[in-house]
Amino acid sequence: MKSFEVRDTFLKFFKNYNHIHIPGVSLLPEGDSNALFTVAGMQQFKDYFSGIKNPFLDIHPNIMKPLGSNNIVTIQKCLRTIDIDLVGDEKHLTMFEMLGNFSFAGYFKQEMIPMAFEFVTQVLNIPVEKLSISVFAGDSEISFDQESYDIWKKLGIKEEQFIKGNKEDNFWGPVGPEGPCGPCTEIYVNNIEIWDLVFNEFYMNKNKTLTPLKQKGVDTGAGLERMVLVTEFPKFQTTHNTIYNTDIFMPMLDYINTNSQKYDEKLFRIIADHFKASIFLIADGLHPSNVDRGYVLRRLIRRIINYQQRIVLKDNFEKDLLIIVQNIYNNFYPEINNTDNILSVYNTERDKFLSTLEKGLKELNKILDKQPKILDGKTAFYLYESFGFPLEMIIEEASAKNVIVNTSEFAQEFEKHKNISRAGAQHKFGGHGLEHNITLTESNIRKTKLHTATHLLLQALREKFGNSIYQKGSDINEGRLRLDFPFERKLSEQELKDLENIVNDKIKQALPIESKTLSLEQAKKENYLGVFTAKYPPQVTVYNIGNWSKEICAGPHVNNTKELGHFTILKEESSSAGIRRIKATLTN
Repeated sequence: MKSFEVRDTFLKFFKNYNHIHIPGVSLLPEGDSNALFTVAGMQQFKDYFSGIKNPFLDIHPNIMKPLGSNNIVTIQKCLRTIDIDLVGDEKHLTMFEMLGNFSFAGYFKQEMIPMAFEFVTQVLNIPVEKLSISVFAGDSEISFDQESYDIWKKLGIKEEQFIKGNKEDNFWGPVGPEGPCGPCTEIYVNNIEIWDLVFNEFYMNKNKTLTPLKQKGVDTGAGLERMVLVTEFPKFQTTHNTIYNTDIFMPMLDYINTNSQKYDEKLFRIIADHFKASIFLIADGLHPSNVDRGYVLRRLIRRIINYQQRIVLKDNFEKDLLIIVQNIYNNFYPEINNTDNILSVYNTERDKFLSTLEKGLKELNKILDKQPKILDGKTAFYLYESFGFPLEMIIEEASAKNVIVNTSEFAQEFEKHKNISRAGAQHKFGGHGLEHNITLTESNIRKTKLHTATHLLLQALREKFGNSIYQKGSDINEGRLRLDFPFERKLSEQELKDLENIVNDKIKQALPIESKTLSLEQAKKENYLGVFTAKYPPQVTVYNIGNWSKEICAGPHVNNTKELGHFTILKEESSSAGIRRIKATLTN
């Protein structure tokens, strides 16, 4: 199915089950101080789950009348930037569409799960054997979700198709510091999560205590882009097809490829993603600035410009690409048709940044032309403070010339700057919003360390269990790393301890980390580890961690393993059939 077909089919399906279609809201939520952006379809309905509002009596500001039903269906544009550094991989996007159905004290698990099963297997025609189902495993506070498990089993889901997740994986919410929340069950197709069914049973207070809700509710979210993928490619393999291989992105990617002088698939994807997100934010009334939402838009546009120059994308591409975006979306989102206003806002920010960037790039290249192996943190901070270079841009430019940035020293300089800056500049928004630029750099440094530790963990697994181990998937946030790998059984406590010891030993050895650029063919000849089912560009960056770990990777990494701290495995669990998952963290 194409994207418009999936939208129409979803709406029609739930209308047939007596749901009322309520239009989505702006990406800029009004009256919600807990969220920087609209991050989920349920945001406009939070008060109905908690019972503060009555869907039959209270006026909803989006439609200026009561909802008129307990059962709602929506298609909501959403924006999340907490994983912005992962955009361009198989599944991460900045802006996406969420298909959702909701019930406020209407139906619950016994009705919702069979409806979802019917839609996936009979409407989307996904074979049952391609499904995996996650359920909440329970903890000291809340018991195992036996009811959802039993319903799925009656529908034909076999034991080996279940994934039992902890609170981090299978307990959703709230959006912000407090609100409705509850256990969830997720639907996976070929290991790609396409639909999250949340059963709101509790209210999480600001002190993180849970109170049972007076009325139970259903809150589901299905990523349109992922649903299009699994329906547009019935025989798809996750290693060959991504959310970018759909009618939502291919017209943009084809244009960028045709009008660029250098091929870089990941940068093509990032430009397409960020441009689309910028267009929708501007259409909803946002202008670039140095704070809060405006800073996010500014950062998106500046990243586009940086990558545009890296691939030598033709000048003044914006109008052409905007028309392509409009052709993809304008039947459902007419707000993006104000071409003149959108281009005016975008081009003003572009021109402003290009002026500063030109001066900054000249200064940076003067420094890099001296061919240092390491760019010291003081110099990096000077470029950041004087020319508005985000740290990741400095890292990217330096990496292109095989220069490593001393991020630890940069962090020290940044801390000094914070101490003499205006107090109270830190603003953090709940949900999935991007942190203010004061904490952005610190966040990236933390993620850089965890990313480096992921390489160490993978090599430790290969050392202990053999070279058949490879990365099947990974994810990083500020609190932990996650690595998926093929393995047929649960690891023992002793095996996990052995892995920790191997990694911590390599950290204590203070192994240097170096990078260089090789042809893809040469990287394979030199036995650099990579995911060779993925599509790499002709030239790749490779990293050596001492003489121990050799991988193809875009980075960034720390300069030496001694910067990482202490490595601790938090949990080992099943991800899907034949795939194990390790979550770990670093402490000082």
